[in-house]
Amino acid sequence: MSAESAGIVESVVRQQCKTLHLPTIGAQFARLATEAVKTKQSHSEYLEALLAAELEEREHRTIERRIREAHLPKVKTLEDFDFSKASTISPAQIRELAGGGYIDRAEPVVLTGDCGTGKTHLATALCIAACRQRRRVRFTTATGLVNEFVEARQDNRVGRLLARWFRYELVAIDEVGYVPLADIGAEFLYQVVSERSERAALIITTNLGFSEWTQVFANARLCKAMVDRVTDRAHIIDTGKESYRFRRTMESRKRKTKSAGKDEDHE
Repeated sequence: MSAESAGIVESVVRQQCKTLHLPTIGAQFARLATEAVKTKQSHSEYLEALLAAELEEREHRTIERRIREAHLPKVKTLEDFDFSKASTISPAQIRELAGGGYIDRAEPVVLTGDCGTGKTHLATALCIAACRQRRRVRFTTATGLVNEFVEARQDNRVGRLLARWFRYELVAIDEVGYVPLADIGAEFLYQVVSERSERAALIITTNLGFSEWTQVFANARLCKAMVDRVTDRAHIIDTGKESYRFRRTMESRKRKTKSAGKDEDHE
């Protein structure tokens, strides 16, 4: 086949791949064909390599889309978490959760501890792990969730919004307890938690012990019902009281001070 004929064939194949929505095959078929000739692959082996490349790229795009749709505050993974600085947290327990079994069993995960102890990082990391399993995930703060429902109430969209939140395989609600909720806000939050109870997985992060949730939910009955739903069959993880962020800042300052002292000694 002449170079001109080969060019025409490649152009036609690329157009066909575009029509069939096979972008990776369209981008890689020529290179993989050259490799197939060099390594003396059979036609079937060449086809398998093309399809594997397409599937791998689709998997990658699906995971990227799941992460984007999760609305995570930052992309933080378990690989980024320093368990050596968090003595109250079991790495084995967190890694087991990352496997996703709790999602299949519709079990809640509650991360409780003081500010800066890694609650949001771990919640985000578990969301990332779920996205890598191609699950539908949504991350929000308690106030963000409440505000969304308050706006929906004005447009008579609460039912549709509640149904949408239930379709996620995993919902993470961050910062429960940081801001007291008005009665209507507390009711909306309870609705989401109640609808998912025993049917879909939930992650909650809170800086308050359960006995202190009356600071968030003024209605005693609602507070009791909320705690009951959240803790039923839950994985409750205490992240401790010592701020990881504060300790990291202090260690950084110490290193800078030592470095400055050494520089002065050399002068």
